[in-house]
Amino acid sequence: MSIQNAIRVMLVDDHKTMLWGLEKLLEGAEPPMKVVASASTIDSALALVNSVQPDVIVLDVDLDGLCSVDFVPALLANGVTRAVMFSGTRDQDVLSRAVRGGARGVIGKEATAEEVIDVIARVHRGEVCLDQALLGSMLGALMKPAPAPDPEAARIASLTQKERKIVAMMVDGNGALNKAIAQRAFISDQTLRNHLTSIYSKLDVANRLELYVYAVKNGLAK
Repeated sequence: MSIQNAIRVMLVDDHKTMLWGLEKLLEGAEPPMKVVASASTIDSALALVNSVQPDVIVLDVDLDGLCSVDFVPALLANGVTRAVMFSGTRDQDVLSRAVRGGARGVIGKEATAEEVIDVIARVHRGEVCLDQALLGSMLGALMKPAPAPDPEAARIASLTQKERKIVAMMVDGNGALNKAIAQRAFISDQTLRNHLTSIYSKLDVANRLELYVYAVKNGLAK
């Protein structure tokens, strides 16, 4: 690869010494690499990436206490740039989020110069470069069975805000007549009956007593 076709790299790190060291490292890289921009904050990185459109962005996970992982999709929105995370953490959840956000590679800060150059080059070629621990963590999460849906949560979620308030009033009234509850809710008796019919159907209860027991059991009295 000629210097004219060098891999265009953007560096994002909040440590100036690290930025300088990475830039010097890439000067003699093979295949040729050229640092076309550098940034020390997410704001400056977002401002630069769309105008510069580097081939690869090397992004520090921790930028002055801010996790950069959440910004990976925005940094890759131009459809040209690929991301390599430069990480001092082995937190598998954080790194998995980066990969799900679009990052193609992860480099530990303990990596050798040759390893850094190799990962950047491979990501530029379209490869995915993750260590075995991270791959195993992500595969484990994908293969883990999804938790069974909670039927009661689904039923409760189907209630409207008005119906939730009426249920709470029914429990709070503790045997109050429909007319009294309708007055508290500022609705007619017939409207209250319509709401109760809907509530009974949604919660699969038959009457006010069953509704009371269900509401107390599932925290709907609040």
